[in-house]
Amino acid sequence: MNLLFEEDGAFKTGTILTDNDASLQVETPHGKRLKLKSKDVLMRFAQPSAGELLERAEAEAEGLDTEFLWEVCGDEEFGFAEFAQEYFGHTPSAVESTAVLLRLHAAPIYFHRKGRGRFRKAPAEILQAALAGLEKKRQQAAAIERMRDELLAGRLPEELKPLVRQLLYKPDRNRLETKALEAACAENGKSPARLLLDCGALASSHELHFDRFLFEYFPAGTAFPPVDEPVEPADLPLAPVRAFSIDDAATTEIDDAFSVTPTDQGWCIGIHIAAPGLGFGRGSGLDGIARERLSTVYMPGNKITMLPDHIVGRFTLGEGRDCPALSLYLDVSRDLIVTGNRSCIERVPVVANLRHHDIEPVFNETTLAEGGPDFPWKTELTLLWELATVLEAGRGKPAANQNLVDYNFNVDWDAVTEDGPGRIEIGRRPRGSPLDKLVAELMIAANSTWGKALADAGIPALYRAQTGGKVRMTTAAAPHEGLGVDCYAWSSSPLRRYVDLVNQWQLIAWLQGSAPTFPPKSAELIAAMRDFELTYAAYAEFQRGMERYWCLRWLRQAGHPSMSARVLRESLVRLENIPLIFKVPSMPTLPPGTRVQLAIDSTDLIDVEVRATYQETLAATGNEQPVDEEEIPDLATPEAPPAAETPAPEAS
Repeated sequence: MNLLFEEDGAFKTGTILTDNDASLQVETPHGKRLKLKSKDVLMRFAQPSAGELLERAEAEAEGLDTEFLWEVCGDEEFGFAEFAQEYFGHTPSAVESTAVLLRLHAAPIYFHRKGRGRFRKAPAEILQAALAGLEKKRQQAAAIERMRDELLAGRLPEELKPLVRQLLYKPDRNRLETKALEAACAENGKSPARLLLDCGALASSHELHFDRFLFEYFPAGTAFPPVDEPVEPADLPLAPVRAFSIDDAATTEIDDAFSVTPTDQGWCIGIHIAAPGLGFGRGSGLDGIARERLSTVYMPGNKITMLPDHIVGRFTLGEGRDCPALSLYLDVSRDLIVTGNRSCIERVPVVANLRHHDIEPVFNETTLAEGGPDFPWKTELTLLWELATVLEAGRGKPAANQNLVDYNFNVDWDAVTEDGPGRIEIGRRPRGSPLDKLVAELMIAANSTWGKALADAGIPALYRAQTGGKVRMTTAAAPHEGLGVDCYAWSSSPLRRYVDLVNQWQLIAWLQGSAPTFPPKSAELIAAMRDFELTYAAYAEFQRGMERYWCLRWLRQAGHPSMSARVLRESLVRLENIPLIFKVPSMPTLPPGTRVQLAIDSTDLIDVEVRATYQETLAATGNEQPVDEEEIPDLATPEAPPAAETPAPEAS
């Protein structure tokens, strides 16, 4: 005698060896012996053999119509064997009974299980809902398959076009579009970014990285909402000075300018800071914009300003205009000693916007040492540089950045390469030039002087402090050991940093003798400080990432040439021509500072990675500087710029 039983959700057969009423010893067609309880047996049969039953029953079940079975069965609970007898109209064979069982078991939306071998037909309304769900799933599966096939064929399905950014940066895995993209990626082995780039969803790899940043930090886009026009005071006195600014060629947010006025005792040196804080205040629409953005975002070839362009244009210290400004005047003796200072709110005539590329060829260390040619503003610049040298020495931090190099990234968006729009040029510029020192020292003088004035007046402000090598922001005046000053309040870039704008409002209140915008223990001031720190760090990380990306574009433009590099530590190197840091696993262990020649094997603009092979060790050039540990990142990531406290240069 044979029997049919269910084990672990599957139907199985066996031959009875021993029948003890309550339990049975059974041998399966594969020779395995089991002990079963009698209640687990679904059916006993003599024919066919145990090994044939299920195969023959499955073939028989194929001919049974599930919908017809549902139509003819009653509403009450039933066993499969009794239903088989009713269906076939005679005592069913073992094959027929098992066929009915298999068909009922395979249609759970038509027949609900009520026990071993027992079922009950699904109510009509429940069945219809279940069938509708199955049809929906079938259509969804067909849609996923269609979209997957289009992606694999290099076409972007219409459904994916409005969802590209979400699919790349925050995919919802419950969406059909996400499932189709994942299925296509699984089949061809590409990442979503590569696959979508191949399908034309992105204009270039640059768009991938830029849009990822916008998706997180500017989800509503970079356009500015309508705002009320600022109204600055109409009765500001006009300063009797001729001010000039010093900036990079592409700078549009000109925050600072200088003036030199001879006096009987020496000179009156003016440090003039653009004053958007006079035109709008806390709680205004423009404040809301600046509070949300917190800083201008810089990157090669582009920037996202903190304030709308027309507002920047209104308050920038542009040439040929009388501009509202906060001015710090330093009384300087003939031996370049600062004997006093005063601050005021005024309009400042800006007569020139000097640019680095025009001034540095005639005003540099060589021309200062040898006299150099005459040019407009030479006298003023020379005096300010001499004063800066004295101020630097007074801080006890001379020549801090003398041997470092800045890199200027210039993107020609009118040019198109095989990697998309934009052709990159990367230029080197020594940091610590006379112009750099001049601007940096006067900004440090302004930020430290005004920070101390606010602290003495009991007006809270946002300070940069450094103790034990750690730079942090605080609402209390504290020393900045790296700069050698008692306190340092960022106040010199109110057009591009919210911290500076906040401090400017506090300075205006101090100068006007009114209540400060942010009173002592202001929760809003602390919140602004914390938000700024996080956002400013994220913006800086994005800038470093985009600079790394454009370094790879530069290498690709050059055709992946052999390049010289300098060892930072172990397998970590930095190319000598561009600020690109990466690991070279094939390089032998060499001392930091060693020059090596590398073969650039490949670059990846999606993952922003470069692979190179060590070729040889190069001879020293004689002007290498010891490797500074602060230069070296923890991993092969974009090089972080030193924590300079002077305003960041604008990206070109």
